[in-house]
Amino acid sequence: MGKKIYVGNLPFSATSDSLSAAFSRFGTVDSTKIVIDRETGRSKGFGFIEMSDPVAADTAISQLHGSDFGGRSLTVNEARPAEKKDIRTASRR
Repeated sequence: MGKKIYVGNLPFSATSDSLSAAFSRFGTVDSTKIVIDRETGRSKGFGFIEMSDPVAADTAISQLHGSDFGGRSLTVNEARPAEKKDIRTASRR
């Protein structure tokens, strides 16, 4: 089973392709997603990578955490499971 990786402090110029290229040095990248703000259409400055090989993912995490990417120091770690949103409170916003 693969591993999902959180990547934070991304420059707003980062693309899925550039992110994938950075991680593919360590193994096969199954998917990349840069999170976009719905209202502005701009990157929120973080994203997720999925890698099929957990050992390669762990190597990427240790090698890329704190490294320079587009002039910013990346925060890279294993992604936590998404929290469920309470639909009742989300609709009141």
